[in-house]
Amino acid sequence: MLKSTDISIKSFQQLEKHELYELLALRMEVFCVEQDCPYQDADGMDFICQHFSIFADNKLAAYARVIPPQADEKCHIGRIVVAKEMRSQKLATKLIKSCIKYCQNTYPSMTIEISAQSYLTDYYQSLGFKSMQKFYLEDDIPHEQMQILAN
Repeated sequence: MLKSTDISIKSFQQLEKHELYELLALRMEVFCVEQDCPYQDADGMDFICQHFSIFADNKLAAYARVIPPQADEKCHIGRIVVAKEMRSQKLATKLIKSCIKYCQNTYPSMTIEISAQSYLTDYYQSLGFKSMQKFYLEDDIPHEQMQILAN
């Protein structure tokens, strides 16, 4: 069992079956059910991602994934999610900082990008992201593109 302060980073191939099930279940629980957004979560990108997980009491408490640079030459952090009962534990901040550090160490010349729900703009700015002033609706939820530029 991982302590709630431990972050597991695994490729898709390294994920245990129960870990894969839990991350898909948590993403579905929050993004599709809680936020009432019917969308195709299994987008084919999980195969190439690094998966960041925090477990507490043998249950997935927080998760994010890092998509390596593709044609746009940016590293993407996405599917950031924290279980409802764990949201007061500041796990998202720990998780996102770990993702940022991973991207900066693994892809030092690449910009890091997120698709942020607009109500979280100030939060992401506190972690170093800057708004790109590109606003859009995704599943009827206002989002904006944010980045940390490469050094």
